[in-house]
Amino acid sequence: MNCKLHRAALVLALAAGAAMAQDAPPPKSVVCIACHGPAGNSAQPAVPSLAGQSARYIYLQLRDFQEGRRSNEQMSPMAKDLTRDEMRELGAWFALQKPQPQPFTPDAEKARLGKAKADETLCTMCHLGGFMGQNEIPRVAGQGYAYILKQLSDFKARRRTNDAGNMTSVANTLSDADIENLANYLAGL
Repeated sequence: MNCKLHRAALVLALAAGAAMAQDAPPPKSVVCIACHGPAGNSAQPAVPSLAGQSARYIYLQLRDFQEGRRSNEQMSPMAKDLTRDEMRELGAWFALQKPQPQPFTPDAEKARLGKAKADETLCTMCHLGGFMGQNEIPRVAGQGYAYILKQLSDFKARRRTNDAGNMTSVANTLSDADIENLANYLAGL
């Protein structure tokens, strides 16, 4: 009987250790956290938060930075030497982290107009209700205002095209005021 209890305790200890190891950040995350913030919650409005983003989206973006389909002076070199397994590990870990609210106060009128534009352009068909994202579609709710503004502007100007044309098509219909309004709305979620 005593042997059975020891075995059961050992199994539980090993299982707890494995669960804790899964919660531990991957070694490469130290570099990510320098810009994207502790547990992937960015304090920099121009740098996206990775916490709660889908693992698939993070993996695909890292791969796109590595292969030149997406370009950024900081991210492209960071992704250059990552293995596919490291990209998957980073995506999985950041996906498990809890997003924290950004310290941003939207302009109420611009946010109202942004919501109306989001409804008009059917943004939630891809980004889902609450703009929480899915699979390769990012969570944009609560991202930094400057980041959202830049991404929408880059899609419109075709400086960012790693989206199979979906966001480029939508962004082409947006005025600069629409982009500013959407950024106010989404950053305030």
